[in-house]
Amino acid sequence: MRTTITVNGEARSLDLDPRTTLLDALREHLLLTGTKKGCDHGQCGACTVLVNGVRINACLSLAVAHDGDEVTTIEGLGTPEHLHPMQQAFLTHDAYQCGYCTPGQICSAVGMLREVEAGLPSHATRDVRADAVLDGEEIRERMSGNICRCSAYPQIVAAIAAVAEAES
Repeated sequence: MRTTITVNGEARSLDLDPRTTLLDALREHLLLTGTKKGCDHGQCGACTVLVNGVRINACLSLAVAHDGDEVTTIEGLGTPEHLHPMQQAFLTHDAYQCGYCTPGQICSAVGMLREVEAGLPSHATRDVRADAVLDGEEIRERMSGNICRCSAYPQIVAAIAAVAEAES
């Protein structure tokens, strides 16, 4: 099927088998290998990308379902010369070890902060009628779909908290 997806600001037309996941379209067809294939079952979050500004697991979504959508991968968040604030915070707070989960963690964190800004509660939000207090518990709950096998969680939470504080 012919599918056109805007990836990192560039419209890309692809001829795809309708069973191709968004993850495989990004990695195998567009050669954007920053998005990682971890479990391929939506359990680890390594494949998290932003679709129309919302975080999703790319391994669970068919590429043809995103015809006309805007997809942002880790490669589209910043450049080596001008990092996205979340990328910089991950460096500053040493929020990675092996780095395999880092692209998904960063994309998820960017999407999560947009959710907070939009007033969406989580299971940890104490008062769903009030603005969420983005403390460690709230960040951990909202990021629970992203697994770090190296256990860099304290640094990841610190990086996200620093960006959230700078944006408020």
